[in-house]
Amino acid sequence: MADRTPLVASRTGKSGVETALAGVRAALGLTGPDTGSPLDRLPFLGEDLTAGAENELQAVVCGRARDVDLPQAILQSSFYRQARRRMETGETSPRMLAELDAFLAAEGTVAWDNSWVRLPRHALSPLASQVLREDLRADKGQPGSPLRDDAHRFLFEEAGEPWLRIPLSYLLKLALADAVDHEEGRLPAVRATGLRLLDHFLSDNTSPETLSCHVVQGQSRVGQELARETAKRYLLSQLLVAYANRQFRLADHGQEAVVYFSPHPPVRQKRLNDLISDSFYRELFMSPCLSGWNRGEEKHRYMGLCHQTLSRSQLNAVIKLREAGIITNNLVVLPNTSNVSLANNGVHISLGSRRLTALRQERGSGFGALAEKVLADLVIKIVEHFLPLFVGLLSAAPYRLAFTDFHPERVLGFLPHELHYTHLRMLWRRWRKKAHLQILGQPCTPLGPPWLDRLLSRLFGLKGDFVPDHRLLDYLVALLSTDGCPALDGTPGNHERLKEDLARLGVFDPRMATYLLLRAREVGQAGFFGFEGRHYSLFPSFADLAVAADLQALLTAFACQLALSGRITHADLPDDPFTESERRQVVFAAAIDLPTFFVRRDTGNLLLRQILALTGETRPSRRYPGYLRVRLDDYRQALLRLVRREAGQLVAASGSGPDLDALAAASRDPAGLGAAGRLTAAILELAGGRSPLDLPAEEVNLAAEGFYRHQLRSRQTGEALEILAQDLAAGDASVRTAAEALAGDSGSAFLAACRHVVPNGRADAPVLRRLIGLLLVSLDHDQRRMHRDGPPAAALGRAA
Repeated sequence: MADRTPLVASRTGKSGVETALAGVRAALGLTGPDTGSPLDRLPFLGEDLTAGAENELQAVVCGRARDVDLPQAILQSSFYRQARRRMETGETSPRMLAELDAFLAAEGTVAWDNSWVRLPRHALSPLASQVLREDLRADKGQPGSPLRDDAHRFLFEEAGEPWLRIPLSYLLKLALADAVDHEEGRLPAVRATGLRLLDHFLSDNTSPETLSCHVVQGQSRVGQELARETAKRYLLSQLLVAYANRQFRLADHGQEAVVYFSPHPPVRQKRLNDLISDSFYRELFMSPCLSGWNRGEEKHRYMGLCHQTLSRSQLNAVIKLREAGIITNNLVVLPNTSNVSLANNGVHISLGSRRLTALRQERGSGFGALAEKVLADLVIKIVEHFLPLFVGLLSAAPYRLAFTDFHPERVLGFLPHELHYTHLRMLWRRWRKKAHLQILGQPCTPLGPPWLDRLLSRLFGLKGDFVPDHRLLDYLVALLSTDGCPALDGTPGNHERLKEDLARLGVFDPRMATYLLLRAREVGQAGFFGFEGRHYSLFPSFADLAVAADLQALLTAFACQLALSGRITHADLPDDPFTESERRQVVFAAAIDLPTFFVRRDTGNLLLRQILALTGETRPSRRYPGYLRVRLDDYRQALLRLVRREAGQLVAASGSGPDLDALAAASRDPAGLGAAGRLTAAILELAGGRSPLDLPAEEVNLAAEGFYRHQLRSRQTGEALEILAQDLAAGDASVRTAAEALAGDSGSAFLAACRHVVPNGRADAPVLRRLIGLLLVSLDHDQRRMHRDGPPAAALGRAA
């Protein structure tokens, strides 16, 4: 059994990277490990903390195939013409083209996922037209720059009239420019705020993304403020897409654009991906990056590189599965050469430290580039141990997997690049057991031919599985270090060395940003020192986001306290791939909802040993000698006990006690109180089943998409409208004056009248412009209130 002594500093000698923290302690005025750290000087706590968020949205265009851009773009493509020609000459089987034709021949109104829209250019206001002209330049940083080489993709003629085709991510930006170019935009707060927010609507993968309208700061707890800002930004997205449907005459041309929170690549988009080439998939779905970057074509090529790399990487994962002994013969079903994981959607929450940012920008402060790297890597390693508290409990991506999905080379996705072989084999064995993949007591996975796998499923009642957070399994969320190139050992350039090493193995490309569950935001790149949490999928409500942000802040402050006091060092958290995988396996176990996982009894990870000492039913494993069998539920409870025991002052200072109580209750009753359980209950209510396993996989997943698109979108829009009403009522004199000019009163009566027409899209363009104006006034007031003492010390930046 692990040692049950309190957390203490390692007895090993200090290395050069650990010595680098001494200057940071002195600069912050922190004491040594024996006397603790003064809370008023600790980073990521209270007034020192800043926060912002990036949210990815699912986009669909509803309409008939003849009216919507996606099916028409496919029918008019050279890919489709060549496929038909090859079929007619007998070069290829007609089956795939028949399936593609059936996909395109869907009758009635269909939700076409991530389709672009088509609109007459004369529908744009002068300001929106000007924004479009500037964004079509090859280099927006150079006045007089020529048009992008791909401008013809967006501009075309229809019946002699100039038209425009654009993705929904860019439609939101043009709608905002148009909305503030009317009478409502005459109010300075409306127009100025609208123009400021134009570049907060962007996309660099497939889905529309929005960035926080302002940095949240100066709050004892940032979660509530960040949730309110996110809710209003989400409401702005809803209003803008509804406005575009009306003002740009999309509805008149058979198109209805919709955006909403949904964590998964859509079922129909996956189906389409199986019918087209990888290059054509990139042409259809990779964002052209019209907004957010001066040289959009370069960014677009980068996203193509990401898609190619991830597609190749998943193919190479098959080799690792064979080396791990999970694939024992040559009978495999190859993953698609076009990977759809970039179409998943999550939330990134970035936290910054004003004090550490200022020190990093001050020469001779003691917090230089080396100290920044040492501290950032150590904090990330510490916080990674606590991430199972978030997965499934605060955010989730529930997903139904059929028996036919359980080819290891498909269902394990990128896990071979994220876990050590030992943990990968352990996880796969436990997952097969959880999913009851056996026939007459013998383990069984699909054989390959779809008709045979479906027959086996029916004959032996092989239903597959239901997991609480499939997004973390379907995407490359954390690159595993190699033996010679650790990613988080605190040495400068370690990420670049790891990427070069992984490139030689065919796993990654060195031109891409490093994928981690928690990523450092460095001053030289992002403009502030902090951390970006990338492990969030879908929040059932904005209140869940508030709790998650506060918990992330508490754990970051706790990790800094442990690191700066010397109680946990890099030597205490070894950087070999096995030990790194050992702590991360728990995140993936939580995403699958495996009941247990296994840890070496003599693990060199000091922090993990201390966590295990607080678990209730840890026992030696009978199957794996030298390992401890740990229950996931016990591990989560142990994490909460450790935080309360070792960070009691931080918990009291941050007011996080009630959140920890609620999280403890959710971990004891995840089905009733956890995020995955609440989302699943709502999905099943819509699907008409008592358990996800009682229904076919596709039926459950389509019901989930329907719930996200309709019921959840309506619920969260109503939640955001209520927040807007509260903030307008509490606004200052300038807010009341602007609200009266826009709505004829304080805005409350106008909002009350709009609550029944906004969520279902029945509001007309003038009403939507007034609502957008009220929202921009409120966001302007929020920014002034947040930054009344001057500009933020840490801005919300984006990693490259």
